[in-house]
Parts: sequence; structure tokens; C-alpha cells
Amino acid sequence: MTEYNNKQNTPQEEVIKEEKIDASEKVVEQTIDEKLKDTEDKLLRSLAEIENQRRRFEKEIKDAFEFGSFNFAKESLAILDNLERAKLATENDENLKTNKDLDKFLENITIIEKDLVSIFEKNRITKIETKNKKFDPNFHQAMSEIIDESAEPGIILQEIQAGYMLGERLLRPALVGVAKKEEKNKDKKEEK
Repeated sequence: MTEYNNKQNTPQEEVIKEEKIDASEKVVEQTIDEKLKDTEDKLLRSLAEIENQRRRFEKEIKDAFEFGSFNFAKESLAILDNLERAKLATENDENLKTNKDLDKFLENITIIEKDLVSIFEKNRITKIETKNKKFDPNFHQAMSEIIDESAEPGIILQEIQAGYMLGERLLRPALVGVAKKEEKNKDKKEEK
């Protein structure tokens, strides 16, 4: 009889075995569900990361097209500055004023200058307006303070070098002279 019991399970043993099988299947099912949720979560995170990376690349490409010529544009401003300096120097030179071809020469410099400004404008490079504007450190760089009792302090009275924008980005700040009121208190302190 002992041999019989070893070969065949009693009804109680059968129930225990079935419960163990059911419990292990539940554990396996929970593990599979958890793995599925983890995998789904990882997939969603990966997709979100890919989407973020795609947006970054699109922005970088847009910026490259929009501002790729930034350094070239900045260096090209020197040409415009030199044309302006040449025109002023030529106009103020006493020896050249007697030359009959001076007006033609100045006219040609002005044409070249206008063409260059037109090319800049087509490429969204615009001059920063300064005359009688309020000083803004985001667009202007103060090179001097000019004592002027008739002007409001902080108003730009002189443009030393023109500033330019490339679209919405500052290409070069305008170098300016800013109005200042005379300080009378300092003079009184120095006299004492």
C-alpha cells in the first residue's frame, strides 16, 4: 500500500498540486503583464525622445539656413563702413575738392553703397535706427556721453558706427553718443 500511495496521489495532494500550478500561472501572468507595461512604457519614452530629437534637428536646420551666413554678413559690414569712410574722406579732402571728377566719383561710391544696402535688405540685414532714440543696451553701445541741456538724458545724439540686425538677431550693436545733463553738484563740491 505504501507503494500505491507513492505512485498515485491522494485527492488532497491533487488539490494542492492544482493550487500550486494556478498560483505559478498567476505569478507568470503578472510578470508578463508587468513586462508588457514596462516594455510599453519604454517604447513610449523612446518615441518621445525620437520626436524631441526630430524637433531639435528641424530647429538646427532652420537656424543654419536662417543664421548660417551670420559671420559672413558681420564681416561684410566692414565693406559698407569703408565705403562710408572713403566718401567722407573724399568729401573733406581740400586737394580733391578742386578736382572736376570728384562728383562722379562720389556718385559711384553712393551707387555701390546703395547696392550693398539693397543686398543686405534682401537678406534680412537691416540697419538699427539710432538718431533721437532712447538708448537700449540690447542694440546700442555707448561710446561717449554728450552734455546737452536741451536733450533728455539717455537719448542718442550721435551715431559713431551703424548697428545692424540679421532678422531678429543682433549682428552688430550701434556705437553711439548719448545725451547727459551737466552735473552741477559735482562742480560745487569741487569748488569747496
